[in-house]
Amino acid sequence: MSSLNYKSAQELSRLIRTKEISPLELMEETIKKIEATNPVLNAFVSVHAEQAMNEARTMTDRIVSGEDPGPLAGIPIGAKDLEDVQGMVTSFGSTLYKNNLSQNDSTQIQRLKTAGAIVLGKTNTPEFGFTIFTKNRLHGVTRNPWNTERTPGGSSGGSAVAVTAGMVPLATGSDAGGSIRIPAAYTGCFGLKTSFGRIPMDNFPGPLQLLLMHPIPVLGPLTRQVEDAALFLDCVAGDHPCDPGSLPRPERSFVECLNKIPTGLKIAYSPTLGYVRVQKEIKLGVEKAARCFEEMGHTVELWEETLPDVVKSWSKLINCDFFAQMQQILEKNSPELGRSLVMLLNESRSFSFKDHLEAQKLKTELNRVLWQLFDRFDLLLTPTMPNEAFDAGGPPPLEIDGESISLLGLLGFTYPFNFSGNPAASVPAGFTKNGLPVGLQIIGPRLRDDLVLQAAYSFQQRMPWNDSRPKIP
Repeated sequence: MSSLNYKSAQELSRLIRTKEISPLELMEETIKKIEATNPVLNAFVSVHAEQAMNEARTMTDRIVSGEDPGPLAGIPIGAKDLEDVQGMVTSFGSTLYKNNLSQNDSTQIQRLKTAGAIVLGKTNTPEFGFTIFTKNRLHGVTRNPWNTERTPGGSSGGSAVAVTAGMVPLATGSDAGGSIRIPAAYTGCFGLKTSFGRIPMDNFPGPLQLLLMHPIPVLGPLTRQVEDAALFLDCVAGDHPCDPGSLPRPERSFVECLNKIPTGLKIAYSPTLGYVRVQKEIKLGVEKAARCFEEMGHTVELWEETLPDVVKSWSKLINCDFFAQMQQILEKNSPELGRSLVMLLNESRSFSFKDHLEAQKLKTELNRVLWQLFDRFDLLLTPTMPNEAFDAGGPPPLEIDGESISLLGLLGFTYPFNFSGNPAASVPAGFTKNGLPVGLQIIGPRLRDDLVLQAAYSFQQRMPWNDSRPKIP
């Protein structure tokens, strides 16, 4: 029965529907796996085992009676601790919110439950999701299952670890600058940053509400298999009246179109985007992965132009929105907040109308360059992260292969596509000599989540990665 821990959500759903296993049996195995591995990895910060068992028991009875409980019938999932689940604490990784009991589900969670999923608990995140390694004063450090001395990345680090370590087949994430793709790359799972608006965000909770002022953050899944991310999207995508930026539900199922990738795609490959310093091992691994698309019959061409580096504008807009929400909390409770977070928020006090205008101008320039790129190419390939996972407790390194990088230099491949809204995914592309995962990023034209999923699925068929599993102490 332990082999269930690494099966895909789709396969588990099939086994449940054919009554080869029951939701109750699956939940029992899931809880055993979490009890065995979570004390080492700290992926889950809360586990509602009794509630989950009761829901699995009810689901089992419904299936026995002949009901159709939905495409995710009885599948255990983790929810990132920036998202509301009714009856569970949303702490945002902050001591200020350690007793913040949620009264409602987010729209995404509500839709996953309607599809039959069972939310088992909350996964760890850095305080308010504002660092690229998962550590906070409330719940501690989350560790990479491939090497527990290294970080899984952030801010969806707990979700990525829960998936990679075989605790649950899928978990929710959010991404405002790489927070799904970074941990996917560092832990060797699949992470999808959806198009802006693909999943409604009407119910974003508490101190993160004003992040919706600018179209930058999105929701998305972390999974072991691409097909599970497609299934996830089929369950949650579609507009919501309370989110004016949400997109209509696509006419085609994401799952049904996975095998229908167009032939002879023209694909751009950029190892640096013109400005990112990259670890040599990572660059070689991603180049090898890019060549796989040539072996699949597509054309891969080196893109030697430079993308506008929008890091200052992106970070200023994000930080300004957050400061607007947190100003009163900052003034009253700064000793209870992490020092780096307080420093970041205080820097936002000087953000001006001129800064805002300059940020919008740069965003327009970025979109112009990407429009021209995707007018010539169907997809863009890059490394997801320029380095392998660093120390679990941080801080992020300020050099790569002995050469210095900026404070945000590790995010150079991810944040541009939050600023532009393009869909992007990280897929596992091998390992470094230290046994740490390498991530390949696949970026698609605006609104082409389907094409990104198709390309990722084709790559998965060519280089299957689910057979590589970490040996957890």
